[in-house]
Amino acid sequence: MKLAYLALLVLIPGFAYGHTVDSVGEYRVEIGWLNSPVVTGETNALEFLVSPLEPGLELEEQVFKDGIEGLRKTVKIQLVYKNDTITLPLSVVHDSPGRYYAAVNPTVSGFYQANILGIINDTPINLSMHPPKVTERAFVEFPEPSDLELVQYVNSQKALAKDIENLQRSVDALGAPQTGMEYAGIGAGIIGIGIAAVALARSKKS
Repeated sequence: MKLAYLALLVLIPGFAYGHTVDSVGEYRVEIGWLNSPVVTGETNALEFLVSPLEPGLELEEQVFKDGIEGLRKTVKIQLVYKNDTITLPLSVVHDSPGRYYAAVNPTVSGFYQANILGIINDTPINLSMHPPKVTERAFVEFPEPSDLELVQYVNSQKALAKDIENLQRSVDALGAPQTGMEYAGIGAGIIGIGIAAVALARSKKS
């Protein structure tokens, strides 16, 4: 469904939010996230638009029109997050010359840098641009964040506590000393440790 949704957005002309614009040589270049707001863990794409600069207009007055075709093999996007780098090939947006996209799934919130590398016709391009910030998915979920990892972990610990409780009942049935409170304490402790471990891992990740 995510990929189908992404493909649908690519086909919508002018679907762009929070894009940044710059120029190189005689060309206007624009980059931004295709799906906004962009959140971690969701399939998205960097959208890249190239068109000629219109003489006599300031950069902020320039608009995308008469897009430049044929850049899929000559231009690439290098996406950078801190010390991590990935090079993304461009794909063309059919029936919309000059519009390209590079699919990516950002997994960490924060600011990314997009380095545009290659050649636009005969003009070399080596330009660093900054698309809008990637937001942590939990910040935009409603009515409450869904953390599948945490839910699964807690459920497994609850199942383990249930097994301990059943074991305690079996021991009681054999006439062993009453240790129900001890087993209950062990089960509760395991659950607490599990929740704390996952919460600590999430805090380090963010």
